[in-house]
Amino acid sequence: MTVRNGREFLSIPGPTTVPDEVLQAMHRPAIEIYGGKLLDITLSCLEDLRWVFKTTGDTYIYAANGHGAWEAALTNVLSKGDKILVLESGRFALGWGEAAAAFGVDVEVLPGGWDRAVDVEAVEKRLRADTGGDIKAVLVVQVDTATSVVNDIPAIRRAIDAAGHNALYMVDTIASLATMEFDMDGWGVDVAVGGAQKGLMTPPGLSFNAANAKAKAAHQNAGLKTPYWSWTPRDEKIHYRKYSGTPPVHLLYGLRKALDMLKEEGLENVSLRHSLLAEAVRRAVQVWSEANVINFVISNSVDRANSVTSVTLNGDYDVARLLKYCEEKCGVVLGVGIGDNSEITFRIAHMGHINAPMILGTLSVVEIGLGALDIPHGKGGLQAAISWLADNVAA
Repeated sequence: MTVRNGREFLSIPGPTTVPDEVLQAMHRPAIEIYGGKLLDITLSCLEDLRWVFKTTGDTYIYAANGHGAWEAALTNVLSKGDKILVLESGRFALGWGEAAAAFGVDVEVLPGGWDRAVDVEAVEKRLRADTGGDIKAVLVVQVDTATSVVNDIPAIRRAIDAAGHNALYMVDTIASLATMEFDMDGWGVDVAVGGAQKGLMTPPGLSFNAANAKAKAAHQNAGLKTPYWSWTPRDEKIHYRKYSGTPPVHLLYGLRKALDMLKEEGLENVSLRHSLLAEAVRRAVQVWSEANVINFVISNSVDRANSVTSVTLNGDYDVARLLKYCEEKCGVVLGVGIGDNSEITFRIAHMGHINAPMILGTLSVVEIGLGALDIPHGKGGLQAAISWLADNVAA
């Protein structure tokens, strides 16, 4: 017996639920790729990506996932043997560093925990010690989806400046863009990396770079440039060159519609919606944690992201069994754990095309699963989420 028939809830941190409007925009024949309407779509998407990143710099669209955007950012500004500093706060900054190492970049990791944000003071201390300016770039993620931490991007910029260091500041926004504030120019970010399949509500397959003047200057002497990833040919007017080959036509139609939806809602309202729904999730988890079996991965509440919440299930209780129950019995797919302690971790995503019934439905199913599997938990998590929204979503 199940109660799963109906539309499945996808509550994983990417790919996220794709709006029907985006799917419908993609449902069309292929068109001519060298100009005409598709050129207009490309130029408008590049311009609106500037709006999302909040930059006057240049933006680039790749037919690739986020790992491709990582490679693009690295190869466009670095040379073999360059030294970079990777700020650990979970799995994904480390992954970006591993990609750099594969290109022959000298990677130093500033150690951090998987339960907290980057230590800003440690960043300043390390950069002050680099008196020769050997470190060419500092890499960090705004949100790590493995841990659900959010890093203080403007505070890290202030640390770089306080150290008097000239390293490029490179930020991965794949799990944060269009879910919470990101101000590339205002926060002094030189290179930003993004992806389509999370806050931008588009199927996987598109990723982005944004680069300011300092990054473009570094690009001129970068020794790792490749024909596909290089920004230079993509700056040309010929449409075909902007994708280093055939454009991802249908994904571009989807992205165009998703950007239209974001513009209609407004970025401030998008961030507020994510903030309200994320806090509803956290209120529920806080109540469940009262039995000391369920806990947040991120210990400090101010370091918890508004796009995803990672939760541990301690003791002898089986996370896989809970995830299986939620999916097979109730039709809710939760995120599996990644990296350290993955066997005791699950993730509740609250990013992209989400609303109150989707979040409350997901929390309801988790609470049903906890009860059905006799996993100790504080009672009333769902009600805590409802009360939060009732108190904070004005009539």
